[in-house]
Amino acid sequence: MTNITRDLGAFAASLKYEQIPENALNVIHTGFADCVGVMLAGRDEPPTRILTEVLAPPAGPSTLVFGSRTASATDAAWINGVAAHALDFDDVALKGHPSTVLVPAILAEAQAVGATGREMMVAYAVGYEVWAELARRDPDHYHTKGWHPTGILGAIGAAAACASLNKLNAEQCAMAISLGASQSAGIMANFGTMTKPFHAGRSAQSGVLAARLAKAGFTSSLDALEHPQGFLSAVSPGARFDVTSPCEAGKVWKLPLSKLSVKKYPLCFCTHRALDGMLDLVAQQSLKPDEIESINARTSLRNTKVLRNHNPQTGLEAKFSMEFAMASCVVAERAGLNELVDEFVQRQDIQSLMKKVTVEADETEHPDLPGYSPFDQVTIKLKNGQVIKSREVVAVRGGPDLPLSREHLWSKFEDCATVGQVDFSARSLFDALMSLETVAKVSDLPGLSSGKK
Repeated sequence: MTNITRDLGAFAASLKYEQIPENALNVIHTGFADCVGVMLAGRDEPPTRILTEVLAPPAGPSTLVFGSRTASATDAAWINGVAAHALDFDDVALKGHPSTVLVPAILAEAQAVGATGREMMVAYAVGYEVWAELARRDPDHYHTKGWHPTGILGAIGAAAACASLNKLNAEQCAMAISLGASQSAGIMANFGTMTKPFHAGRSAQSGVLAARLAKAGFTSSLDALEHPQGFLSAVSPGARFDVTSPCEAGKVWKLPLSKLSVKKYPLCFCTHRALDGMLDLVAQQSLKPDEIESINARTSLRNTKVLRNHNPQTGLEAKFSMEFAMASCVVAERAGLNELVDEFVQRQDIQSLMKKVTVEADETEHPDLPGYSPFDQVTIKLKNGQVIKSREVVAVRGGPDLPLSREHLWSKFEDCATVGQVDFSARSLFDALMSLETVAKVSDLPGLSSGKK
């Protein structure tokens, strides 16, 4: 058995900026910029507002959602993580949403400890690689057992990231990671409600807390990940987890390989292949809802389980509905923030067209993309008998194989900042995040020193 907990602690304690592969740096930039953008868009969403009201945090060193209020690092990580995931518009990788946990935790704790941009990038690299190390050790999909991977892996990744920021030694880092593992939580039954973004925020908060407790001498097991009653065993859907292979963190880098998938649409990523296919069809020919007899969306078996809402009535529910995704493409010729609202979801033309959509599960899995079918495809049958098929979609727009350009990233960031009604230069913040290693201290980031800059 490999001592995974100790090995990851040693990695977290020792990583230096100069050791991060050159081709991983832009992935980190993208993670920060995209996450902050969607956080700005989500800062006035109901889950963010309600959590802030209930916590009623006193002023502290860390800024809440790039606004004028401050809080403790733990509360800021929690609230900012909820804001970043509130619209389900944040990036995807490693079976979950890494940046929506790592970035809020790192930003909050970086303000508390006065970290530099380079130190924040190292913390992100640590959190991502620790997350990746655990994700690779189980070939099965946590979703199938009801776990939300972002919730269960995120607390551990954030703990490692914050341990790095606090410059803990190897044993303290391992303790923090172990503490993170005991805070892992989040069930899929809460998808489509405010509790899904709560998972991300709570994981970010758990990471900050874990690192601080370990720094203060709080103890935990140094084999919490690999122990027979430890994390990997407890959450594994099929008990096929690996506790014997050597730890790859810092040796076989995942950041340049897995990268990040930046969302073009604010819906569950499981819809995005089909969305690309359907929007291609919409662009190619005129499709009128009353001329359509049926729509079939073929996707992976895993995706059909995640997309649990077949008759959504709210914007939150619609984020996890293939039926809504297809209907929105036909009716609005898009699926964006303006469509993910209750009023649009409840429109009669949307409700009627959703009833014509069937979702077909493909049980064949892509050999290189766990959880995905070899391709997704949309088939439309018109009332006149004509059958229209989309292309077989494998690479999704915004994914590692079809990444968004810097200008497309900026366009998304700008839209999100407009939705969030920021009162500082969104462009300055974006440019700073995309060159984070040049930032001398975190308070130099626009929007963080006093909420206005």
